[in-house]
Amino acid sequence: MTRIGILVCTTALSLLPLSAIAADEHVIAAPDTLKWGPAPPSYPKGAEFAVITGNPGQEGPFVLRIRAPAGYKVPPHVHPADENVTVISGSVNFGMGDKMDAAKETAIKAGGYFKASKGMQHYASFPEPAIIQVHGVGPTGISYVNPADDPRKSN
Repeated sequence: MTRIGILVCTTALSLLPLSAIAADEHVIAAPDTLKWGPAPPSYPKGAEFAVITGNPGQEGPFVLRIRAPAGYKVPPHVHPADENVTVISGSVNFGMGDKMDAAKETAIKAGGYFKASKGMQHYASFPEPAIIQVHGVGPTGISYVNPADDPRKSN
């Protein structure tokens, strides 16, 4: 091997750890630094979203928060991927099935967790202002059980 070949190989090998470091991602999400915006058109109006990391519409992991006012409801729907929800503040009522039924809802308070597996019909209602954190592996989205409940259809 020539001196130039040895130099090129040595340089390339010495840079490998830098590429591994560059691939690592460090995310800090302090509550007062989140950038809140209106919920996507696929959700009923009134809630706000803040994407913390990733992109829910693309391949890969994501974390987002949803801030909803008291009285906010998300009608029965499904997701194309598992949905993992942690209640950060307030409380949220989750129910299973194709029709909202307050008698069948389970209240989850701050610190509680809810999982809906891919394709599981579920719904949510917010009896008080609340913030939830949703994480999963995208791409994800929302499809309403009853197409008439889809807010995109009323625009």
